[in-house]
Amino acid sequence: MQNVKVNFATGDVIFDAATDFEKSRLTHGIADLGYTVINDENAVSQKRSEAKRNAFLSTHLQRFLFCLPFTALLMLHMIPGLHIHWLMNHWVQLALATPVYIVGMSFFGRSALKSIRNRMPNMNVLIAIGSTAAFFYSLYGSLTGQAHQFMFYETAATIITLVFMGNYLEDAAIASTQRELKKLVKSQKVMATMIAFDDKYQEQLFQVENTQLRVGDLILLKSGDQVPIDSKILWGDVQVNEAIITGESIPVHKKSKDSLIGGSIIAEGTAKAQVTAVGDDTILSGIITMVTKAQGEKPPMQQLADKISAVFIPIVLIIATVALIANWIILKDFTPALLRSIAVLVIACPCAMGLATPAAIAVGLSRAAKTGILFRNATSLELFKNIKKAVFDKTGTLTTGKFELSNYKIFESETETHFKNLVYSIEKHSNHPIAKCITEAWKRKDFIRWKKIEEIKGLGMQAKDNEGNIYIAGSFKAAAAHTQDDTHNVYILKNQQLIGWIDVKDEIRPEAKGVIDYLHSKKIETILLSGDRYAKCKQLADTLGIDTVLAEQTPEEKLQHIEQLATNNPTIMVGDGINDAPALAKATIGISMSEASQIAVQSAQVVLMNHGLKNLPTALGLGKHTHLTIKQNLFWAFAYNIVAIPVAAFGFLTPTFGALIMGLSDVVLAINSVRLFVKKVV
Repeated sequence: MQNVKVNFATGDVIFDAATDFEKSRLTHGIADLGYTVINDENAVSQKRSEAKRNAFLSTHLQRFLFCLPFTALLMLHMIPGLHIHWLMNHWVQLALATPVYIVGMSFFGRSALKSIRNRMPNMNVLIAIGSTAAFFYSLYGSLTGQAHQFMFYETAATIITLVFMGNYLEDAAIASTQRELKKLVKSQKVMATMIAFDDKYQEQLFQVENTQLRVGDLILLKSGDQVPIDSKILWGDVQVNEAIITGESIPVHKKSKDSLIGGSIIAEGTAKAQVTAVGDDTILSGIITMVTKAQGEKPPMQQLADKISAVFIPIVLIIATVALIANWIILKDFTPALLRSIAVLVIACPCAMGLATPAAIAVGLSRAAKTGILFRNATSLELFKNIKKAVFDKTGTLTTGKFELSNYKIFESETETHFKNLVYSIEKHSNHPIAKCITEAWKRKDFIRWKKIEEIKGLGMQAKDNEGNIYIAGSFKAAAAHTQDDTHNVYILKNQQLIGWIDVKDEIRPEAKGVIDYLHSKKIETILLSGDRYAKCKQLADTLGIDTVLAEQTPEEKLQHIEQLATNNPTIMVGDGINDAPALAKATIGISMSEASQIAVQSAQVVLMNHGLKNLPTALGLGKHTHLTIKQNLFWAFAYNIVAIPVAAFGFLTPTFGALIMGLSDVVLAINSVRLFVKKVV
């Protein structure tokens, strides 16, 4: 298989299968590893029926609770001053330890055998060998009449019971790292008030689950309702709390033609809306999918830890064997030598290494999603720690992108009606914010149907009518041969003759100044990279305090600048237009606004939701603190093993305490990771 990705937090595995691989064999192999192929209905049904039949002892908590009473009885005789003679009988201890051993081997033993068979020994190999050595050593004593010298049934039972407890605590801790994502998932299924019409065209209201809605359906939204699915307001005026998506609890005003995000809450007002997306196409589903996939990505630090973990189990087995032989020779007694060897096996289980990175990544990505920051992969989260330069596009990124028509001029050869119709007919095919502003102001029904129309990156829109006339609506570059006046936003040309120009006004995002100041406080150089005219770019840069201005750049020139910057220093690029897409892809980390063109969103590694420039410092802070948490976790995991193994080998730690400390080490890492939910990162 190729591109195998394991989401440690959810237990999901995704991979690319070879096309000529037999599906039934693949399904059987995966099932043999303990997984279910979710797109195979037979496998899912079989797994569910097996789960019903084997519900008892199917979880770590159930196994721990089953083993606990037997182990507690076995441990009673170790309490000073408490002498229960019948518990000292080795046959009684065998009877108490056997159920625990059987349950332990049904999980640890099976897992260990499968991992060895696949030539990838896992931590359960150590647990299985350690507990089996203690159990059969004691059984040998019982069968040969030397029970008083060989009685370590409680050691075998305690190892298994405490490791089950540790596994349960680890599962519970990992589950807590998913809490923000679970909130998003939970909000996906709600009831909706659907609007329908009877034979007499009378409006009828009825309740349906939002999963039953289809694109084009009408829904009614009232104060307090959760928006059931992505939709567009047809009628009404509402205040919407979009905190579940953006992290911003202040209600946003929405009116006719505005979009509503599924999962947001109607704080005030009533509206009728039309469903615009369902299923996996909704914004919320996209967020959940993106976060889940990103959790399965391995950042560079995890890849290093994986390489170490791959050789760790064989090394521990060698150390345990050396400890057994060395202690046997030095102590001249096999019993304490075996106990020390077992302690090495138990204390060295590398589950903390496996948990260190995924736990921190899961929390970092979940908090980011809650805040309105979407990471496409975990590598981007880690790369933020090194950023030295931040490059910004101008329109729609540092400015609001909400333009207003401020002025226009039509030359004598054109009538105003024809000019407006011409401009509207061209600009309606563009996604650029300026084009949207013009089409909104000059909207009409009698638009021109072009024979051919295309967007020329860096210049503007070019259209050809049925008579063969060529029209261009573009920047000053398109009109530079016909005028020296470069102060206007859009120039209109017909057959290479200037027939008019249009001016619009844009406003600076209120949060832009604070974001630039924050970057400067972190010693990050700021650069304005835009296709707009130098005079306007310089004015904006001076207002915000941006260090460098690169204006009047084509997409190709933007790409060259970003490539050069990213080669010399780790660089982020923040943009939102079609012409930003190549640069976003080339930057160390490409960051797009959620309302950007689709190609820009797809090219970016990070998406800031809902005018989310204000979340850029949080994204940087989360990246740095997630990396710091990973380093702390890995330090603890490796330091713990480096210290604990020799301590166990020299006899300062019993197998029982080794199993307990091993389980608690996972909890320490999980707690440290969960701190990211509340930690101040900016």
